[in-house]
Amino acid sequence: MTTGRAAVYPLGPRAPLEIREFPVPDPEPGAVVVRVTTANVCGSDLHFWRGDIDLARLGLTGGTVLGHEMTGRVVRAARTTDSSGKPLAEGDRVVYRYFFPCGHCGACLRGYSAACGANAGFQMRSSDAAPHFIGGFADYYYVPPGQAIFKVPEQVPDQLVAGANCALAQVIQGLDRVGLRMGESVVIQGAGGLGIYATAVAKSMGAANVIVIDGVAERLSLAREFGADATIDISEFADARRRSKLVREMNGGAGADVAVEVVGFPDAFGEGIALLGQGGRYLEIGNISPGMTLTFDPALLTLANKTVYGVAFYEPLALQKAVGFLAETVDRLPYGKLAGTSYSLDQINEAFADADARRVARASIDPTL
Repeated sequence: MTTGRAAVYPLGPRAPLEIREFPVPDPEPGAVVVRVTTANVCGSDLHFWRGDIDLARLGLTGGTVLGHEMTGRVVRAARTTDSSGKPLAEGDRVVYRYFFPCGHCGACLRGYSAACGANAGFQMRSSDAAPHFIGGFADYYYVPPGQAIFKVPEQVPDQLVAGANCALAQVIQGLDRVGLRMGESVVIQGAGGLGIYATAVAKSMGAANVIVIDGVAERLSLAREFGADATIDISEFADARRRSKLVREMNGGAGADVAVEVVGFPDAFGEGIALLGQGGRYLEIGNISPGMTLTFDPALLTLANKTVYGVAFYEPLALQKAVGFLAETVDRLPYGKLAGTSYSLDQINEAFADADARRVARASIDPTL
C-alpha cells in the first residue's frame, strides 16, 4: 500500500506540526488524488497555528492538516474531465477548491455556494480519519467527488498558480460581487498578496484610478508595478483623516467608488468607509478572526447610501477566471517578485516560524524536495 507524509497540526497555539505517515486512498467515483507540488503558508494558516481561531474549542479533536493555497499533479483520477469539461488524466497539473459547500442549503440552492455555512468548516476535519490528506502541507491531497477542479496551463508556474486557489480567486469573487465597473475608482487598504492581486484585477476590469494604502515602501512600489495609479504610505501619513483627504485629492475631489479591505485589522473598516464617496461600495475580505470589534457610527453608511459586502470563499467560476488571468498576464506582470521562499515538507516548522516573524515575504512548501 502506498503511503504519504502529512504535516499534522496537533491543535494548540503554536504547537509544532508533526510529520506523520498515512495510507494514500484510492479515489472513489468522481474523486481525484493529487500529488502536491506547492503549498503556500497563507495568513489564515498562521491564524489557525497561532490559535487566533481555536479549532479545539470549535470541536475538532486529534489534529488536522493545514494549507489551502496549493496545486499539484493528478496521480489517480476517478473522473474523466475537469469542471470545465476538459479531459483529465494522470500527470495533469490542476488547481481546485479547498472548501466544501453542502449543496442543499438556501445559499447553495440560490447558486451562491461561496456563502454556504459549511465552507467555514473546511479545517474542521481530523487527519486521523480517511482520506487523511485534507490539507496542502502533505505529499498528497484528496479532491472529493463534485469538487471544482481545473487544469492548469503549462506556462503558469506552480508557485504562481498556488495563490490562485485562495488570494487571486478571492479578489476576483469580491470585485465581481461589488459590481466594479469600467471607469470607476478603487482604493485598496493593504498591499500584501491580496492587495497586489486586487490591484491587478481591478485594473484589468477597467478601473480608472486605483489607489493603494500600506505602510511598507517595498509593497507600495510593487503595487505600482502591478498597476496602481497612486499610493499612500502610512508611515508618511499616519493620520487617517489626512489619508482620507489624500484619496479625495488623488481622485478629483471625490471619495472612491469601491474600497477594498485586505489588511485584517478592525480599525481599517472605519477608515475604509470614510474613503468612499456617496453611494460607494465597501469590500470586506481581510477580517476573518472572530471576536475583534470596533466602535462604528452606522449613520456613515445610511446617510451616504454606502454598502458593505463581506466576502469569503468563491465560486468555481472565480477560480477558473483566476487561472485564465494568470495565463494571460504571466508574461507582462512581475509575478516573480511574489515568489516565495521554498521549504521542504520536513522544514514545515521552520517555514511557519519564518512566515510568522516576516523573515520571508512568503513561505512555500514543496513536498517533492
